[in-house]
Amino acid sequence: MVDTILPLVLTGAVAKRRGKRLIGPIDAEIGPVGFTIVMGPNGSGKTTLLRLMHGLQRLAEGTVDWQGTQIDVQKRQAYVFQNPIMLRRSVKENLSYPLSLRGVSKSSATKTVNDWAGRIHLDRALEQDAMMLSGGEKQKLALARALIQKPDVLFLDEPCANLDGRATREIEELLLETSRAGTRIVMATHDMGQARRLATDVMFMLQGNLHEFGAAKQFFAQPETPQARAFLNGDIIE
Repeated sequence: MVDTILPLVLTGAVAKRRGKRLIGPIDAEIGPVGFTIVMGPNGSGKTTLLRLMHGLQRLAEGTVDWQGTQIDVQKRQAYVFQNPIMLRRSVKENLSYPLSLRGVSKSSATKTVNDWAGRIHLDRALEQDAMMLSGGEKQKLALARALIQKPDVLFLDEPCANLDGRATREIEELLLETSRAGTRIVMATHDMGQARRLATDVMFMLQGNLHEFGAAKQFFAQPETPQARAFLNGDIIE
């Protein structure tokens, strides 16, 4: 097994649906360290880009190259959707499921599950039906279920879009802790404040193209293009 599946290199990557280009061609490299925020107006291709990198979106042209075998890549990355997907099981069973798939012993899995339940403040709800959790609790559970696998890379699609301030803050704190621990995060968001709080670099999507990609401080202080400046100013861009 390789030490890391990064960098991820996209070369002329294009995604299409029914013959229509959704995004691309895109050339980019996701290095082993950092917190990448994917930004852009609605319909710019943010979600499609995440899905293409993760492998949920079929590649029509170009290449998406990870380091390591396909099995390594599948095991060592995770994806959390905007609307969290819950197994129709208890909180405990949702957390333990990915560990059981990896053959983790029951005793070791129990310890890990209890630890993660405490970290997301659901330790008193382990036996509760996950479908009965609040929106913020479901999102934290989905995030913990992804992170319990210790992925090299975590993709997130607007994980705080429908949450209140408290839930958003708790998730951001967990994500920053995760990033500092070495997990590479790539996340789409519409929240400008959140992007400024979290990003080390920014991918700015516009009309299906990667319009800018660089350090967050540079992007927010002095974007390279008038379209990015207009976006940051809150103007409507097409």
